[in-house]
Amino acid sequence: MAVITADLASEAPKILKSPGFWSGVVRRLCRDPVALAALGVVILLVLIAIFAPYIAPYDPSKGSVIRRLKPIGTPGYMLGTDELGRDMLSRLIYGARLSLVMGVIPVPIAFVIGSGIGIIAGYAGGITNTLIMRTIDVFYAFPSVLLAVALSGALGSGLTNALVSLTVVFIPQIARVAESVTTQVRKLDYVDAARASGAPDRTIIRVHILGNVLSPIFVFATSLISVSMILASGLSFLGLGVRPPDAEWGLMLNTLRTAIYNNPFVAALPGLMIFTTSVCFNLFSDGLRTAMDVKS
Repeated sequence: MAVITADLASEAPKILKSPGFWSGVVRRLCRDPVALAALGVVILLVLIAIFAPYIAPYDPSKGSVIRRLKPIGTPGYMLGTDELGRDMLSRLIYGARLSLVMGVIPVPIAFVIGSGIGIIAGYAGGITNTLIMRTIDVFYAFPSVLLAVALSGALGSGLTNALVSLTVVFIPQIARVAESVTTQVRKLDYVDAARASGAPDRTIIRVHILGNVLSPIFVFATSLISVSMILASGLSFLGLGVRPPDAEWGLMLNTLRTAIYNNPFVAALPGLMIFTTSVCFNLFSDGLRTAMDVKS
């Protein structure tokens, strides 16, 4: 009996570890022009953020009273100037750095922590699952925006505190998905076979659980990046994120809100960047989910 169960355990699905699976994902992604276009825009924004000192035509913090609120197309200032006479193109380029950091960094951190919590709760079951998930439900009960604002307000403004707040917001959401898929996988035959063969829990989780639950968790986590971008910009807009004079798209929206009647097109540029980036992350996430769907 032990030999039979060991053989069954050794035949557990290892789809995510198969090179053929990942080549299929890449092949399906390459056939999705919308996802590729969105990924191209994201990569372009990342490159702009990395090489901002070499691309930006002016110092993003240097202003001039006589150059205040120049319109788009002004000679020497392609996208105009802000309320302090600072070049908008330079500030948008530098703003990509902090905006992408605040929008992207919390998600992978929450992915690691939330996945670990959810997998432990889903695999353990019983009282352990109840204690962990009821604690998670306390945070999950609050709307994301309200929880992010409350945590940032309690911790204080600043980049680090904003990152911590956003990470805490996404951990419960990822943990619930991880717990749900782990509960389904641990009831499958190959996991029972591995358990019956005497394999320790650590081995079962590492070999038979992780490879089959990380895919849906990862796809869900990528869909949160667009939400994180919007929340991060919202915190900066409310004064709970990046502090002036640093360039960040949400903070730029806040400082330019008084100029919306004088120069609405310049004031709308940071919002356009936030919208474009969020949509591109969302479209790529949709394409990735479709490409990683084995059934399709």
